[in-house]
This record gives sequence, structure tokens and C-alpha cells, in this order.
Amino acid sequence: MLRHSRLATTLFSLPVLLFSLPLYAASFFAQVASAPPQGVSTLHHQLLQLAPSATPEALRLAAQALSCADPSAERLAVIDYSLPSTEARMWVFDLHRHTLLFEELVSHGQGSGDAVADVFSNTPESHQSSIGLFRTMNSYYGRNGYSLRLEGLEENVNHLAFERAIVIHGADYVSEDFIKQTGRLGRSHGCPAVREEITYPLIDSLKESQYVFAYYPDKEWLATSAYLRCTSDQFPQLAQR
Repeated sequence: MLRHSRLATTLFSLPVLLFSLPLYAASFFAQVASAPPQGVSTLHHQLLQLAPSATPEALRLAAQALSCADPSAERLAVIDYSLPSTEARMWVFDLHRHTLLFEELVSHGQGSGDAVADVFSNTPESHQSSIGLFRTMNSYYGRNGYSLRLEGLEENVNHLAFERAIVIHGADYVSEDFIKQTGRLGRSHGCPAVREEITYPLIDSLKESQYVFAYYPDKEWLATSAYLRCTSDQFPQLAQR
């Protein structure tokens, strides 16, 4: 008799359970959607392991921005404009294979400073570099040879990068010899130019929807960048491009 009673109770509860499942599922997915992107600390640790010479804060913010924009991204380049142009300040990571692909010199714009960059903008014809998060586009051959177009993802910070023709390209003024002669790298019109010898493999490692994060401790950008503080309503939009 007891078995029959338990069976009856189970059968009676089944419709209630089936009715409740969609509600539980909706609640669960709502919690997931409202949660911040996961893996920031893990990614930060990975970047620190692969590039111990990089500024830890630059890598931490790069991890935050990328986790916000595209947690499944394969490649990431980090540029640290707080360092002088005489030092290697560009790192390219293969995040899926956990490897550092490049550690390189990189130029900044003529309008951003001499050996050290300290002024940045989104303004056309300023010849200044831009900071923030970029998504890479296609490679092409232009007046600077093999180049990589960049899409600036941050409104009023770098969103005019494509219009300004801010691209990654090789340049003869990015070299140790140039540093020995002048005490700094040559400067671009705002583009992150690299050594000519590594232009092809570096660009090929980053082209087509990978990411570039350019860091400088600019107080206004740090306080307002959406990519450094994801919210539940922003996150889906950031990953749709």
C-alpha cells in the first residue's frame, strides 16, 4: 500500500515538475545572462606567464577588455604606450595554444610624443595614436606595403580608426639601428608600425577578427571605457560584430 501511495504522489507531482521546468530554466539563464564574463583572472594569469616583462596593469586591463568583447578570441596583441619606444612594448598572444608569438618594438604617432607617447586622440589628421580596444579587419597592400586594417571599438576613443587609416604596417624607422642613431624609434601618422622583417607573419597572425589592445594610463579612458566594465546589457552587443 505504501508503494502505491508513493507512486501516486510521484505521478501527481510530475505535471507540476514539468510545468515548473521552464520557469527554473528561465531563472537560470537570466542569472547567467546577468553575470559578468568569466575568466578574466585566468586570462590575466596566462598573459603574465607568457609576457613577464610587460606591465602587469596593461595585461590586466587587456584581459578585462577581451573577456568583455570576445571571451573565445584566439589571438590578442597588447601595446603598452606607457613604455618608451626604445623598448619592446607589443606582445602578440595565441590564447588557444598558450604561446607568445611576438614581442616587438612598435611606433607611435608624431603627434603623441617624442621617445615617449603621452597624448592620444581619435581626431583625423592629428597624427596621434589612439588607445583602447580594436578588432582587426583584412590585410591589404597600400602605400606602406603589407598592412592590416583596424576597427576601433570604443566610441570617442578610437572609433574613427578606420576612417583615419590607422593600420598596422612595417616601417624602416622601426629598428634597433634607428634607435642607436636617434635615441628613439621613428614616428608614424598614428599607426602602430612594426619592424619590416616581421610585418608579414605578425599581420597574418592577427588579421580577420582578432584583437589589439592599446594601453596608456589615461584617467578619463580608464574611468569611462565600457570594455573595462561590462554590464549585462552591453555584453551581447559587444560580441555581435
